[in-house]
Amino acid sequence: MFDRGRLASGETLLVHGGTSGIGTTAIQLSRAFGARVFATVGTPEKCAVCVELGAERAIDYRQEDFVAAVKEAIGGHGADVILDMVGGPYIEKNLRALAVEGRLVQIAFLQGGKVTLDLVHLMMRRQTITGSTLRPQSIAAKAAIGRALEEKVWPLIESGKVRPVIDRTFPLAEAAAAHLLMESSRHVGKILLTAK
Repeated sequence: MFDRGRLASGETLLVHGGTSGIGTTAIQLSRAFGARVFATVGTPEKCAVCVELGAERAIDYRQEDFVAAVKEAIGGHGADVILDMVGGPYIEKNLRALAVEGRLVQIAFLQGGKVTLDLVHLMMRRQTITGSTLRPQSIAAKAAIGRALEEKVWPLIESGKVRPVIDRTFPLAEAAAAHLLMESSRHVGKILLTAK
């Protein structure tokens, strides 16, 4: 959001998967750094969690069109940055939900990475699609990310302004049960396995 998406204080972020581990962290960090935050989730209960974490509005994507909901909430402007892990059909919708000069940050493709796009909309609105994943980056790049997190994010965790959201902890022997919970999408935040 901050490096690739250049999210700045006063801008608007839309987070898909607002109650995922990444989503809960994105909501809290963006609010802590002065952004307006909106999130998509799949139940009214998860909407309430996102608002509790700092989202200005959470959108139940099963009941509402997130493009229309975001534009209405922001006065027709659209989101400055969208953090997406869904991909697939969301990519075209994301471009419609983005503001002029908006940035789409793609971090996963739960619904597929291959899409057909009419790029005229992107060009007319001067939008950017970017993406990132940590694994293939160099050790030096990972170290720089670690130092930036230590400097800018760790103090927020120490002060309690940002907190990890843990749904449940399972002993390693119950990894299959943990995986079933993850597949069910009923969890909020991270699911942890313990070695004891």
